[in-house]
Amino acid sequence: MRARPARAASARALVRATHAPPAAAVTVVATLLAVAAQVPPARVLLVGLAVLAGQASIGWSNDWLDADRDRAVARADKPVVQGAVDPAVLRAAALAAAAVAVVLSLVLGRVPGLLLLVLVASGWAYNAGLKRTVLSGLPYVTGFGALPAGVVAAAPGAPLAPWWLPLAGAALGAAAHLANVAPDIADDLATGVRGLPHRLGANGSAALGALLLGAATLVLVLGPDGPPAWWGWAGLALAVPAVAVAALAGRPGLRRLAFPAVLVLTVLDVVLLVLGGAALT
Repeated sequence: MRARPARAASARALVRATHAPPAAAVTVVATLLAVAAQVPPARVLLVGLAVLAGQASIGWSNDWLDADRDRAVARADKPVVQGAVDPAVLRAAALAAAAVAVVLSLVLGRVPGLLLLVLVASGWAYNAGLKRTVLSGLPYVTGFGALPAGVVAAAPGAPLAPWWLPLAGAALGAAAHLANVAPDIADDLATGVRGLPHRLGANGSAALGALLLGAATLVLVLGPDGPPAWWGWAGLALAVPAVAVAALAGRPGLRRLAFPAVLVLTVLDVVLLVLGGAALT
């Protein structure tokens, strides 16, 4: 009887180690974009599963590669630090999920598959060392710029994504990077991590993140042909509090709110885009 609760606890730890909230948000965004791009239902499911597998591999590789560093600063929120999961298990899970992501992505076709895998490769490159350099934002820019292009390319006829969609994705990715790092700047510096947010400082990162978040929303609203639709004005209204939270992320008490604000705004923007029927192909 004890084995079952132990297995359940291990499964929960593995799910947490995927960095579940952002992994789920990225998967939802990709799936909704696929619907908006009129990707056939079976391929929409394939897009969602491919992106989910890639996001799981990135999360697991992060906790595996950072296990010693997280232990050094006693990151109590990490399952590997709590002893709930072994780094070797995370390594095996990360590699297996990456392999699944490769297969599922390429089943969609060479162009959409390779574009979707840019996000996976970018996440792994970030975890493997780019996070410690001034180029730490580059994987977010390239990965989240390529994601919508890959989703749109999965539609029949392999159309090109409208210029404004990858641009907004890149800006949102950069904003997410700055907001995601904000709560952990002190711990990161203590273990030798000096990415772009650490060099800018908490206040500088907050200001740049807010600017990028606002710019991304403007691109999504003003990019489609014609005057802004109703969903665009709704997106701008929703952006105001999210940008305000991001701008205040330099303050210790608000740092952990900035990243969820970016995720929520991103999902809501895409939901509104889908409901508004913006042309993605």
